[in-house]
This record gives sequence, C-alpha cells and structure tokens, in this order.
Amino acid sequence: MKARERVAYPVLLVLGALDAAAYSVIAPVTPTIAGSTNAGPAVIGALVASFPVGILIGFAVAAQGIKRGRSRAVLLASLGVVALGSLGFILGHSLGAYFVGRFVMGLGSGGVWIGITFGTLERWPGCEYVCMSRIFSAYAVGAMVGPALGAIGGIRAPFIVYLVLLGAAALLVLVMAEPATRREFRSDFAALRLPGFWLSSATVLLVVLAIGTMDGVLPLHVASRLSQTEIGVLYAGASLLVAASAAASIRARPRPLVLVAAALIVSRIAMAGLVDVVPLWIVAFGLAGLGAGAGYTSSAGVLLDAVGSERIVTALVVWSQLGIIGYLLGPLAGGAVVQELGFAAIGLVPAAAAALLLGTYARTRSAL
Repeated sequence: MKARERVAYPVLLVLGALDAAAYSVIAPVTPTIAGSTNAGPAVIGALVASFPVGILIGFAVAAQGIKRGRSRAVLLASLGVVALGSLGFILGHSLGAYFVGRFVMGLGSGGVWIGITFGTLERWPGCEYVCMSRIFSAYAVGAMVGPALGAIGGIRAPFIVYLVLLGAAALLVLVMAEPATRREFRSDFAALRLPGFWLSSATVLLVVLAIGTMDGVLPLHVASRLSQTEIGVLYAGASLLVAASAAASIRARPRPLVLVAAALIVSRIAMAGLVDVVPLWIVAFGLAGLGAGAGYTSSAGVLLDAVGSERIVTALVVWSQLGIIGYLLGPLAGGAVVQELGFAAIGLVPAAAAALLLGTYARTRSAL
C-alpha cells in the first residue's frame, strides 16, 4: 500500500498535464477548422468558449463527489467524459459536432481539476502551497503537450492520440491508492467575503482569460505566417515558460507578484496582436507565458493565505469557476474585438481584466 501511496503524486501531476492538454490541443487546430467550415473569428472564439461552459458545470457536479470522499471515482468518471467529448472531433465533420464535443470535453475537464486539487490537498496537509504550485507547473507542461498534439496536423489525428493518452491515464488512476487518512473539507461561504479571496479570484480570472484569448483567436493571426505544426511549436514553447515560471514563483511573495504577472500578460498579448513578425511573436508569447505562470502561483498563494485549506471547498470551487469564466470571456471577447477592430486591438481584452484586478488590489490593501 505504501508503494501505491507514493505513486499518487506523480499520477496527479500526469493527470494535471493531460487535463491542460485538453485546453490547448484546440489552438493549432482552429485555423484548420476555420478553413474547412468557413468560420470567422467570432465563431471560432465561440467554439473555444464552449469548453469552459462545460467546465463550469463539471466543477459543481464533481464537488458533490468530493464531499462524499470519492476523489478517485470523480477522476475516473471525469476522464471518461473527456474521452466521450474527444469523439466529437474524431467522428464529427461539422461545426455542430465540434461544438458538442468541445462542450462535453469541458464538462469532464471540470471534474478532473476538482479531483486533482482535492486529491492533492487531502494527501499532503501542511504542504498545500508547494504541492499546488507543482500542480500548476504540471498544467503548464500539459499546455505544452496540447499544442504538440495539435501540431500533428488535421482535425481528427490530434484527438485520436489524445484519446489514447486518456485511456492510459485511467489505468494510472486505478493503481493509485486512496489517501491513507481522510481529510474533511468544509464549505464556508464566509470565506467568499475575505479580501484575499477576491484578489486571488481577480488574478486567476486575468490569467485564464489571457490564456483563452491566446488559444481562441491569436492562432488565426499567427497562421498568416506559420503552419499548423509551427503554431504548435510556438504554443508549446510558451507553455514551457509557463511551467518554469509557475515553479520558480513559489519563492516570491504572492501579493507583489500579482502586479508583475498582470503587467507581463497585458503588455505581451497586446504586442502579439500588434506585430506581424515571427521573432517578435516568439518574444511576446514567451513573456506572456512567464506572466501567466507567475499569476497562477501567486493567485493560489493569496487564496491559501486568506482562506486556509480546511474550509476551502466553497472558496476553491468559486475561485475555479471565476477563473474558467475568464477562459469563456477571453475567446468570446477576443473574437468580437478582432472581428470589429482587428488583431491590433486584442490587448484591450486582458487590459479590461487587469483594470478589475488593479481595483481589487487597491481595495484589499485598504482592508488590511
């Protein structure tokens, strides 16, 4: 049993990477979908946004299983739902099938995130911040795997490979032991009134909105000079920097790091839309990745400092939902802005979320 317990953390890291790949596998594929269906930026943005709609529902459903102490069952069921959604891209040949498939993938992904998070918190009490920063790093690595899969080419092939990986992940969950001791996690709605909760939520909203903007419409911009494979490499490289930044940021104080992350994210996404030169795209995507990694880690640090782990169920679910709303708004707003104003205006989308973050930061400083 002890050997199976030691397996748990690597398995959770692998699951985090695989879950993140579900987000990012779509990015290099969207130009191909647009070309085969004659869909414009607004429609492609809506397709990407259907994923977080499913995630929001998946969070709520999975949280009920967590309260019953069924984290492993939640993970297995959620992986099955993601696999079912992947079939929409493998068997489907229309926008309707792709929309349904993307929504169902999101539904399962929401459950995978909840299962991973509480599986981590219940196994390593007292080390929550360090362990969650590593989970974020695993997600960032997965965000690199997704574009690499998308770089395979076409629409069906990336999702076929991803489906195989899901099957392997389910086997890993089966060999993972349940926690040696059960931790009881409580819902506490009072945590939602804490200033630190709202600062953390505004930060994760900005970070995930930025990633949604990058995944949703920027591939259509860089496709003017890059192939599907080259887009996959660009996104994979940016995700590698997200992973490195998330891991390194554990050494910094969370609150000041929030401002650094916001500055990098907004300025570099704006740059990516303004320029039309591959080397500058590489710089812009790379620095935006550094900002996103710092934002993830600092957001989790602020949340854990404010709420603690024992009463975190409600706070973590709402925090996760607000973050995923960012992944919903990023592609939708990004698609609309590009449709009306062009890619040069794409920086307006993260700038609006950053303005909300700065206002929240100022209010929480006065409350301390």
